[in-house]
Order: sequence, then structure tokens, then C-alpha cells
Amino acid sequence: MVPRARVANVANALTGVRLILVPVFLVVLFVGDGHETYWRVVAFVVFAVAVITDRFDGALARSYGMVTEFGTLADPIADKALIGAALIGLSVLGDLPWWVTVVILARELGVTVLRLVVLRRGVIPASRGGKLKTLVQAVAIGLFVLPLSGGWLTGAWVIMLAAVVLTLVTGVDYLVSAVRDSRGRSAGH
Repeated sequence: MVPRARVANVANALTGVRLILVPVFLVVLFVGDGHETYWRVVAFVVFAVAVITDRFDGALARSYGMVTEFGTLADPIADKALIGAALIGLSVLGDLPWWVTVVILARELGVTVLRLVVLRRGVIPASRGGKLKTLVQAVAIGLFVLPLSGGWLTGAWVIMLAAVVLTLVTGVDYLVSAVRDSRGRSAGH
């Protein structure tokens, strides 16, 4: 019999911290008029800490046998909550066009629905492209949270546009993989 990991473990605690940091991030992002330099830097630090917890919770869970059903469910929820809150917050503040937020969130919602639809047949694992997409999104969003101007803002836009392209490409890749897998399993039965 395979031992089951306890729900109360470091990896799940990091996921819980990330979930708690989402509303903290939003509150700090909107302090004052949402454009006070000090509070934007604080919001960036909160966002960065949340992103870093995402990097470590999964690695810890896999390396030390702490994978749980709770973590498997809560981790992607925490990721999408953080990214979604940041994108919506930046769009509400007028710092990021709504089309960027809509494209990224529509892809995330679409892939989530796709994963749920094919869950009976197996899990669609995160691809290298999907992991790269998440990293580029986090860097781009972090740069938009910072009070940047001039060439720094241009650099932030280049990274954000790369994030949008990766978002679309990996979304299509997930769809193609799911269809191919579905056809392969149908042919085998």
C-alpha cells in the first residue's frame, strides 16, 4: 500500500500562503489612487513572493512525496487567482489594456475547462511551453505592477506581448493534444 501524504505539509502551506496573498496583493495595489510609487513597489514584492511560492510548492511536493489531492486542486486555483487578480487589477487601474486581460484569462479558462472535460481519460500535464508561458506572464505582470516609465515600460510591453503570444500558442497546443489524445483513445477501443 502506498503511503498517503498528509494534507498539512509545507507544499500545501505554500499554496495556502499564495491564496492568502491574492487579496493582500489587491489591497496593496489599490492603496490611494493605485499609482503611488511606494505602494506599487510593495504590491510588486507581494506579487513576487506569491510567484516564488508557486515555484517551490510543486517542487517540494514532488521531491518529498507531499503530493495531495488538496494540493493538486488548490495549486492551479491559487495560480489562476493570482494571475487573474493582477491582470484585472491592472486593467481596472488603466495600466493594462482589457484585451490583454481578456485574451489571457480566456485561454486559462478554456484550458481549465478542457482539462476537466478530459479528466476521465487522464490528466493533461503542464508542457514546457505552458511552464514558460506562466514564467513570462509572471515577469510581464510584475513589470506592469512596478511604477516604470520610458524604456523600462517599453521592455515591459515587449515581455507582455511575448506572454500573450505564448498564451495563445500553448492554448492551441493544449487543444490539439487533447483532440489527438481523444482520437487515439477512441481508435484503441
